[in-house]
Amino acid sequence: MTEKRGWGQTVLGWFVVREGEEQAPAAESSADELIAKYASEAPPEPSPVQLQGEVKLPAQPSEPIDFPAVYRAAGVDDEEQGRIAKAQSLLKTLPAETPREVKRTIVEASLKAFGYPVDQIIEAGAQEIQALQAYIEIGQRDTQQLLSQGNERLAALEKEMVEVRRLMEEKVAAQMQLTQQCNGEKLRVQEVLEFFGQEAVAKVVQESPKLHEPGTA
Repeated sequence: MTEKRGWGQTVLGWFVVREGEEQAPAAESSADELIAKYASEAPPEPSPVQLQGEVKLPAQPSEPIDFPAVYRAAGVDDEEQGRIAKAQSLLKTLPAETPREVKRTIVEASLKAFGYPVDQIIEAGAQEIQALQAYIEIGQRDTQQLLSQGNERLAALEKEMVEVRRLMEEKVAAQMQLTQQCNGEKLRVQEVLEFFGQEAVAKVVQESPKLHEPGTA
């Protein structure tokens, strides 16, 4: 068991497994599969960390998240956030090939020189992870609520579609019956007109102000 995996299992349970280290990347899923997955998941248990105030969720996938606001909603003030930012900036200044223990020694010494006790930085980092987990759970509950409402609406629309189709089919059937009956009645009247002859009928049609030849307004 690696150190990172151990942290995730025994300490906090919030650590993200990096792609390629502990798990294979998930296969691409269709939108329908993702919707079904989220809709079927049990709602998350209430997080011990509650975000205070109105926390905005992204309305669109491309909308950036205001992470400092999320942290503040969890009680992580700007000073505590600054400790993590300072540690990150120090890490970025070190060459990538520097051994981890050497990095740790350098960063810890630098942080202490700036007046940032390591324990406070760890505490701030853990607070931020708690805040992010609580934010994920808020988003998940909001997503599941929308999916539930969406599925109810889709079911109602599907029911309405069935009813609309039934009405359309009935109307088409009624129109076919209407046409059939009217054509039958036309044949009855036509029999009388044919008795008088085509020329006589054409003459009356042309001279009568009440009649119109087929195809004319």
